[in-house]
Parts: sequence; structure tokens; C-alpha cells
Amino acid sequence: MDEQIKQIAERLRGLRDAMELTPNDIANECGIDKDEYERAESGEHDISVSMLQQIARHYNIALDALMFGEEPKMSTYFLTRAGKGISVERTKAYKYQSLAAGFKDRKADPFIVTVEPNDRPMHYNTHAGQEFNLVIEGTLLLSIGGKELTLTPGDSIYFNSSLPHGMKALDGKTVRFLAIIM
Repeated sequence: MDEQIKQIAERLRGLRDAMELTPNDIANECGIDKDEYERAESGEHDISVSMLQQIARHYNIALDALMFGEEPKMSTYFLTRAGKGISVERTKAYKYQSLAAGFKDRKADPFIVTVEPNDRPMHYNTHAGQEFNLVIEGTLLLSIGGKELTLTPGDSIYFNSSLPHGMKALDGKTVRFLAIIM
């Protein structure tokens, strides 16, 4: 995990250097807290997918380029075989597996998210747009704008992702769900 975060941080710094911007410029232009951005760029802290998505959308680059270091190439279709999506483990608690990494100019970013049980406090994200989650396995505690919801396999939710939202695996078991970020 640590190596993947360091690679993402390196790509963030490379993007910023290529555009001749300061960390403050990126934070202001993307509506991100400057300290949060600098922590992400350091490679020593968790990097939220929502922050990467904000940066990618603002600068019109592929989210995959920041997350995985690969540019999407397909425009007709992109097939992801079971368990074969490009993955990144942002923390020991979350793993994201991209289901459309090779499709360029996508309108949404689908992931299989794996949440491991832990005792840490829930981490909250916000990002522009909307999000859809469908639980595949386990029991997920999802907090959206202060409202806590429990989802089990087959349950789905569509929500305004500009509201603070976070998730936690319940019952000491791993949770897997489909997340589509739009």
C-alpha cells in the first residue's frame, strides 16, 4: 500500500510541476484544503479517490492517469474480467479496483471497493457529483450527511456525494461493494 500511495503522490507532483503550479494553486482551483493536498503530495498520508477525481476533472485528465499511471485507450468498450481490474489500496482499510480503467472519456468511474474491518474512526469524503453503491458482500455502515445507514448484500444507494460520506465494515467481516462515481 505505501508504495502505491507514494507513486500516486509522485504523479500529483509531476502533474503540478508540468503545469507550473504551486500546491496552493491546485488547492484553490480544485476546491481542496491546501494542507490536505500537501499531505497527499508528500506520499506519507492517505489520498482520497474523491480528491484525485476533483483534480482529474478540473484539469481534464483521466483519473486512471493519477491513480494507476496509465492512460485509457479504448473508446468502443473495455472488458474487465472478474478480479482483474487495476487496483490501488489507499489504506489498509480500503482497496479500489477500477472496472473501466482502459475506457477513455468515461462519464462515470466504476470500482469494486473492498473495506476491511478496523477500529479506526470513519473517514469522510466529499466530492462534486453523485455516487451509486451496491453491496455485494458483508454489512456496510454508510454515513451520509450525518445519517447512518446499514446496507447488506443486494442493497443499493444513490446519493449526492457533495455531502460528507464515509463507510465502515460491520460485524468484523470484509465488505465488497460496487461504487460508481459520477
